[in-house]
Amino acid sequence: MKVIVDFDVCESNAVCMQVAPDVFEVRDDDFLYVLVDEIGPDEESAVSEAARRCPRQAITLRT
Repeated sequence: MKVIVDFDVCESNAVCMQVAPDVFEVRDDDFLYVLVDEIGPDEESAVSEAARRCPRQAITLRT
C-alpha cells in the first residue's frame, strides 16, 4: 500500500506520528515527513488507524 498525505491540508499535529512512528515524523521544523512511502502488511493496521485519527483527514492509503 502507498501512503499519501495531502500536505495542503495537513497541520502537522503529530497524531499520525504517535500512532505510526516508523512511518510518520514531525521534525523540529514543524513539518510532517513520510518516512516510508510503501508500507507492508505489518504496518497497514497502524497507518490505517493514523489515517482515521488524523484531525484534518489528510492521510490516505492506496493499493
